[in-house]
Amino acid sequence: MAMRLTAGPDDDGERLDAVLAGSLGSRTRAARLIAEGAVRIGGRTVVKRHVVSAGDEIDVDDAAIEAAQPVTAPTGEIDPDVPVAEYTVAYEDEHLIVVDKPAGVVVHPARGHWQGTLAQALAGTAAGGEDPWRAGLVHRLDKDTSGLLVVAKSDAVHEALKAALQARDITREYLALVEGRPTARSGTIDAPIGRDRHVRTRHSIDTDQPREARTHFTIERALERYTLLRVHLETGRTHQIRVHMQAIGLPIAGDPEYGREGLLGLQRQFLHATRLAFPHPVTGESIACESPLPPDLADALAAAGG
Repeated sequence: MAMRLTAGPDDDGERLDAVLAGSLGSRTRAARLIAEGAVRIGGRTVVKRHVVSAGDEIDVDDAAIEAAQPVTAPTGEIDPDVPVAEYTVAYEDEHLIVVDKPAGVVVHPARGHWQGTLAQALAGTAAGGEDPWRAGLVHRLDKDTSGLLVVAKSDAVHEALKAALQARDITREYLALVEGRPTARSGTIDAPIGRDRHVRTRHSIDTDQPREARTHFTIERALERYTLLRVHLETGRTHQIRVHMQAIGLPIAGDPEYGREGLLGLQRQFLHATRLAFPHPVTGESIACESPLPPDLADALAAAGG
């Protein structure tokens, strides 16, 4: 028998050992199982540096997992002592739900965040996909990025939304306050992204595993020392907007990883998923949801002179 995982869009371009780390408890354990030949993609054993593609079926031998004494893969069950993640509903019908996630909420269980996630709060509502611990999820937001996500309620809708995301039929727009000002009112950053060569917890354009990444932006509001940008993602690499803005010398205000922490009283990066639009996978109706800036970002914008 084997445990089977299906690589999602956010796993595309990641190393196999990094993709498996959350389910197996650690990257070290994942690497050991791969080295032992206990992991297969398409029936073939692979090396830990193998680059995963979205849709890959990854099989891990159950006996090898038990012998390695892994941390138990997360489930949708919620520990009653851990607060349930909060969210608001921007749109909902029998097929899907668009949620507005506050900052501080982790989207799905992963190492260091096994409980209190959005996926667990949606247990019983969300459905679809191979991994029950992230049922229905089509895309992600960083823990400290707020805003809109679409979540499926069935396998068929999940597959259709995944296909729409890969076909770039889902519009994802963000508001980002950056330090400085672009040299033009609009632009495109076309720079491949992967894990940083030197700091493995970060992503960067300085990488040995580049994957295509394109970010479009327009100036929403020009301030004295900052600029509010409306950002449109064409691709969806991990930390893409944060990495790309840093790469062109316009780091996101308050970003503790890629910019300067604490600017304008911020406790997180000024990044908000403000608009989500897509054709409904069942009815074909055009769905468009918008989320205003939450109070902490609105206060920071006011402090910046906006």
